[in-house]
Formats: sequence, C-alpha cells, structure tokens
Amino acid sequence: MNPSAETPFIFIGASAGGVYAMLDLVTALPAGFPAPIFFVQHIGSMRSHLPDLLNTRGPNRALTARDGDVPQPGTIYIAPSDHHMLLEGGVVRLSRGPKEHHARPAIDPLFRSAALDCGARAVGVVLTGMLDDGTAGLRAIKDCGGIAVVQDPEDAYEPSMPRSALACVEVDHVVPLGGLGALLCQLAQPRARRLPVLPPMSWRREHALGAGDHNVENLMAIADPSTFTCPDCGGVLFELKDKRPVRYRCHTGHAFSLRSLAHTQEQTTDAALWAALRTLQEKESILRHLADLHQGSDAQTTAQALREADELAIACSALRRLTEKSPSPESFGAP
Repeated sequence: MNPSAETPFIFIGASAGGVYAMLDLVTALPAGFPAPIFFVQHIGSMRSHLPDLLNTRGPNRALTARDGDVPQPGTIYIAPSDHHMLLEGGVVRLSRGPKEHHARPAIDPLFRSAALDCGARAVGVVLTGMLDDGTAGLRAIKDCGGIAVVQDPEDAYEPSMPRSALACVEVDHVVPLGGLGALLCQLAQPRARRLPVLPPMSWRREHALGAGDHNVENLMAIADPSTFTCPDCGGVLFELKDKRPVRYRCHTGHAFSLRSLAHTQEQTTDAALWAALRTLQEKESILRHLADLHQGSDAQTTAQALREADELAIACSALRRLTEKSPSPESFGAP
C-alpha cells in the first residue's frame, strides 16, 4: 500500500556505531510501522549485509534500496554501497554522484533530497558517528518545514555527529537511543497537511550540484572561491555562504565540511608522508649497498655514500615522528 499524502517519511543517518544503533532501534519498532524508513550508514564501497542483520532483529522488512523503488510503509530502505540514496518525485533514486565528506553513500544528499521532496513530512534523524555528515542536511529538512531529531550525544557510541547537529540546527527532539523507537512511532502517524514551506533556492542549487549539475553559476550564487583545493579532484573549493557548519564544494560537486576537509587532508598528508618515507629509506639502503660495494677499493665513494646515507637516516627519523603525530578525527574540534 502506497503512503498517503499525509504520511511522514523517516530519514536516518549514522556512521561509527550506527549498525549497533539500528539493530537496537528496529527491535523497538512495532510490526506494520506506518511510515517508510530510509537509512544511510557510511559503508563506502564495501558490500553491506545490514538488511539481513536487521531482518533478524525487527518485524519490519529491511532491504537494499533499488533505483525506482516506490516507498512503502513498514519498509526500511538501506543505501547500497558506493551509491547515494535520494528521494525524487516520491521515488527512490540511486546515484554515483560526487562524494560528500569523502563518503558515498553520504547522509547529507539523502537529507537534502528528503527536504525538497517531502517538505513538512520529512523527519530527519542523526545518530552516532564521527565528524559532521548529516548536519547540513538536517538544516535543510528544518528549513523546508520538517522535523529534526538527534540522538543524545551522551548516549551515542560516537558523539561527534549528534553534537554537530545540535550546534548548528534548531532540533525538535533530543533522545537517547532507548527512547527513539517510541518517538518515531509518534512522529510516523499521519498528520494534517500543513502549509507548504517554499524550499530556499540555496538548497535547490546545492542539490543540483550534488546531483552532478556542473553549472558554475549555481555554485557562484551560493559560494565564494577559497584558497583550498579539493582533495578528491584537485579543483578549486568554494566556501558556501551558509556557514552553519562551514562547508565547501568544488565545481565537480565534491562537498566537505571544514572538519571533514581537515580529516581528508590529514589522510592525504599521511599517505604522502609514508610515500616519502618509503622513498628515502630505499635511497638510504641503496647508498649503504653502494658503500659496501666500494669498501676497500674506493675510499672517497664509500665515505660520500655513507655520509649521504646518514643524512637520509636523520630525515627518515624526522618523517617517522611526523607520521606518529597524526590527529584523530575528534581533534579537529567542534563546528
């Protein structure tokens, strides 16, 4: 049975700790839950067995979303690996569009599409996770008349995502995981139609960019060029004028918050440091091998090779100390 025009749609996003959170949540939802549920878990390109896991714990059917699915009440749609899950015209759409927060699937694309497609019927839920994916999307849901729910950070396995949402969004409900099922049962009940809220043009433009629209005018209308480059494609990053939280986009559609950009750049820097360390270690080894070959036959070559190898050993030690100082995601601070 297709949902009525008054049926709310539930949109949930999580990262670290999210699988366990959803396993607990589905057990708290009654059979015949009156609304469709959409769930994004950061899984990257790894194959997900989450639908099978959820089906062993809860009475409502969980499945991997397919392009063209018509949402049904009492069904949990899980974003497949390496695809953003969107809702457009009341139908599920899957996209391999640009990564956001260096993730695909990501939470913000689902929440933005939910805001634009469902308006006041959208209920957005941010659960446990690192960094701040979902914060901007939850703001879009609120800006379009929907309801914002956040897991109590003190109750979350990883509190960063809930804390970010609370810092940047006028949240309607903050609940521990144990109380979320009962709250969603209330929020899933059909509600009288409310006056529609006209979605801000900025969200429409950003949704188009995330969907692969390369119209630079759209980007320039909502963002200003920054001095940073995109770690995914090397293009110029534009800083969005909406600064709750501070976010960036490049002209190809990749998107980052300031925190996810810092985290991604840290990963890039770490890889570069290890590559440099490996190269210097190899050169040091070659020089010492060269010194061994000329030992006793060419004193000048031997001495020069050992001198350069010792200098490289000092450089390697310095680089190794840098690699050991890589910060954790939480060290990048609040939004």
